[in-house]
Amino acid sequence: MISLKLSLPLRVNKMAEKKCNKSKVEQEKKIVADMIALYCRKVHRSRELCPEYKALTEYAMRRSELCPQKEDKTFCSQCTTHCYSPQMREQIRRVMRFSGPRMLFYHPIAALRHLYYSKIKS
Repeated sequence: MISLKLSLPLRVNKMAEKKCNKSKVEQEKKIVADMIALYCRKVHRSRELCPEYKALTEYAMRRSELCPQKEDKTFCSQCTTHCYSPQMREQIRRVMRFSGPRMLFYHPIAALRHLYYSKIKS
C-alpha cells in the first residue's frame, strides 16, 4: 500500500498571498452576512433583514474592509485589535452565538472550513 503525503508549501509568494487575503476578506463578509440573515430569519421570523440588523451587516462589512489586521488575521474573535464599538460587538456576539452552531445545517462547508482554520491557527 502506497501512502501519499500532501503538504502545503511553507512559503507562498506575496502576490498569491495578497490575492488569497482579498478573497478571505470577501469570504468573511459573506459568512457574516449569512449569519446575520439566519439570526434575523430565525429569531425575528422575518424574511427581510430588520433595520437594526441591516445596519449591523453594513457595519460589519465596513469593519472587515478597514481591518488593520486583515493581512494575517484569522477571525475577529481571535483578533488582538477590536474594531467594533462595544454595542455592536455585543450585538454581533449574540448573532454569532446563535447562528454559529446552526451554520452546520445551513452552510455546512463554511462551518467546517471555519472549524478547520480555527484548529490550525490555535
